[in-house]
Amino acid sequence: MGADVGEDQRAQELYERLKAYEGKAAAAGCEGKDVVNEPMIRHWCEAMGDTSPAYPTIAPPTMLQAWTMGGLSGHAGRTDAYDALLGLLDDAGFTSVVATDCEQEYLRPLRPGDRITFDAVIESVSAQKTTKLGTGHFVTTRMDVRADGELAGTHRFRILKYAPVQRKPKARRPRPVINRDTRGFWEGVSRHELLIQKCTGCGTLRFPWLPGCNSCGSPAWETVEAVGDGTVYSYVVMHHPPFPAFAEPDPATGSPRPYAVGLIELSEGVRMISNITGVPPAAIRIGMPVELEFLSADDELTLPVFRARHAVPQEDAV
Repeated sequence: MGADVGEDQRAQELYERLKAYEGKAAAAGCEGKDVVNEPMIRHWCEAMGDTSPAYPTIAPPTMLQAWTMGGLSGHAGRTDAYDALLGLLDDAGFTSVVATDCEQEYLRPLRPGDRITFDAVIESVSAQKTTKLGTGHFVTTRMDVRADGELAGTHRFRILKYAPVQRKPKARRPRPVINRDTRGFWEGVSRHELLIQKCTGCGTLRFPWLPGCNSCGSPAWETVEAVGDGTVYSYVVMHHPPFPAFAEPDPATGSPRPYAVGLIELSEGVRMISNITGVPPAAIRIGMPVELEFLSADDELTLPVFRARHAVPQEDAV
């Protein structure tokens, strides 16, 4: 409770320091790099697909900010107040920034030949807000744009200076290598079919998939769908390094549980490497019967794995 009170007090003290910047100039006495001109109007209309006959007699109102942009060289009129405000937010941990929205008000048309000047003010700083991106403060600046000294429009620009939410990325299984030699296998897996290559020259089954037969050298082959029965020919239990993508975390420690990688001999006679599930690693034995199932690792990846035929309590499964 005390910690929460302290955090609230610090947030309020920071907000009071931020509020002191409201009304201070963010830019003063700035001039547009170019007068309003027909070539820029034409480029804008072509980019936007705007074919209004009113242009280029006048500039499209939405070009208001374009005449104030300083390009790579920037403008000389930016004040220290805006930088100091952003620095204060940086020091408080709100180091990320995103533009959120802008509002424009048009008071008179801009015409070719108008000379653009503008000033900007820090209009408002919000209290601390929590968003999906993180916690921070909204900063709104208002720019007054003048044409030959006459107010032509206002441009309000709002940003969020925030501390990003620390999201722990969800661990993903490594992606299999899919090329012209293996694509057929993985397409079969996506259909929940475990396909084995069969040489049409000598009839030898082979796995993993290869471009030619090891027995007779023939490049011709077809596929046979495995029935899904097999036994554990050999296996290892992975303890380190821990990899959450392969095993659920232990409820007691939060660390990934050990998981088993087996060399499975299919009833068709070929062997393949896969995970063994449905039984604690300590209970796996050579010759243990297993059966095929398809694991949806994520929205993009399906994998063939093998479950022990003898069920075990769920809390012991890996």
